[in-house]
Amino acid sequence: MREIFAGLPWWVKWIAVPVIALVVFGGLIASVVGFVVNLLFKALVFVALVGGLIYVVRKFTSSSSSRSDW
Repeated sequence: MREIFAGLPWWVKWIAVPVIALVVFGGLIASVVGFVVNLLFKALVFVALVGGLIYVVRKFTSSSSSRSDW
């Protein structure tokens, strides 16, 4: 691989090749990034809902046990 790039100018290695890769694989990269962001968002919503459920259940169970103490 180094032999291929050996005689080329620096801008071909560091600018042209990455730009061509982004053009060719841009849709794939965007879909993978979108999938990861969507997955993280769903995980965050899941954690928030489970945390809210645990908070509500503990709130009601502690208030019902304190009522029985009366």
